[in-house]
Amino acid sequence: MFVEFGRLARRRGLFALSTLALLAATVSANAQTTIKWLHLEANPDRLATWEEIAAAYEEAHPGVDIEFQFLENEAFKAKLPTLLQSNEAPSMFYSWGGGVLKAQSETGAIRDLTPAIDADSGAWRNAVSPAAIDGLSVDGKVWAAPVQSGLVSFFYNKALFEQAGVDANTIKTWDDFLTAVKTLKDAGIAPIAGGGGEKWPIHFYWSYLAMRELGKEGFDAAKAGEGFQGEGFVKASQHLADLGALEPFQEGYLGATWPDTQAVFADGRAAIVLGFENTATASNQANSATDGKGLPEDQIGRFAFPLVDGGAGVITDDLGGLNGWVVTTNAPPETEDFIHFLTVENAPLLAERNSILPTAVGSDTSVKDPSLADSAAQMAKATWHQNYLDQDLGPNVGRVVNDMSVELVSGGVTPEDALQQIQDAFSMEM
Repeated sequence: MFVEFGRLARRRGLFALSTLALLAATVSANAQTTIKWLHLEANPDRLATWEEIAAAYEEAHPGVDIEFQFLENEAFKAKLPTLLQSNEAPSMFYSWGGGVLKAQSETGAIRDLTPAIDADSGAWRNAVSPAAIDGLSVDGKVWAAPVQSGLVSFFYNKALFEQAGVDANTIKTWDDFLTAVKTLKDAGIAPIAGGGGEKWPIHFYWSYLAMRELGKEGFDAAKAGEGFQGEGFVKASQHLADLGALEPFQEGYLGATWPDTQAVFADGRAAIVLGFENTATASNQANSATDGKGLPEDQIGRFAFPLVDGGAGVITDDLGGLNGWVVTTNAPPETEDFIHFLTVENAPLLAERNSILPTAVGSDTSVKDPSLADSAAQMAKATWHQNYLDQDLGPNVGRVVNDMSVELVSGGVTPEDALQQIQDAFSMEM
């Protein structure tokens, strides 16, 4: 485990906890309150923004020291449950929400943030996207303070669309999308870059189709106990099977990883990809493409996942990641105030410097990258933000959703059989 200790760490980087125990005690002894901030951010530029914000808070609150603690992603997931039950528990830590957050809320190891969110006539709540607050709540209580969201959208190669005679502005419904896929294929262009090897990229399709069929009310009812075998889920599953029947993906997609998938799109070997909000950024294109450059940002378009005829969903219902900061039970009372300072008061700075889609109301205008700004503008209008299902439903149910999504699109299972397997996994968690 590696830890950064206050301003000293901001000058010297990361050190092993075992070699700095004495120094930590010395630094903390000079502070009335120590907020232990456990994170998994390895990007030095993003970390520098956090350090700047922490330093500003320390300067305004001389009795508080912000102690940075770092764990690599997989180590974070493996060690956090033990840390939360120990005397070494952090004051605040990163969360993806969903089933893991729900389980943590039942342990007594983390603090209900609802009183802080609703204090001062709901000042904090009113400053954050309602969809984000809802997404990090369990049974009406807020268990993580939202900081950023992700957005899954369709991105397309403008030149290939023009070559095939497809107008992205006409894609409003799922049937429109299938027509575009057929047109691209008839033009000799691989319609979609798909990643079946890791499975979760395909679950984006099933998730969105289910959202578009059922809407928030119907989807929430399924998670509340009605289950996943109703008519709306059958239709959504059939929609995905219909897409698969068109053979829309590049050759070998069933073995493709997500980096493979991004490379197919960035190289111009497929016209469409259903991907994260950073798909069109210059840095992501350069990192993904085999030529180290990728598609120019102005040659990539974006559109929201289309509606389905007769469905209860609306175009402002979004799918994507949802991240927040959790406060542990014994954390100093100043922890919530610092998180508000970080996620609300400094949301514009995070948006501009760290290229995130912030959850604070109005901060979307601070997103400078044009490809991200379009996604940020859509998210600012979100009526419902659904976290990735392999997060929201927990790892066990999520794994089955991922598996069945690939089976549906590849023709390996019927909608009814796929839903039965999802329901069986879900029932075991109830």
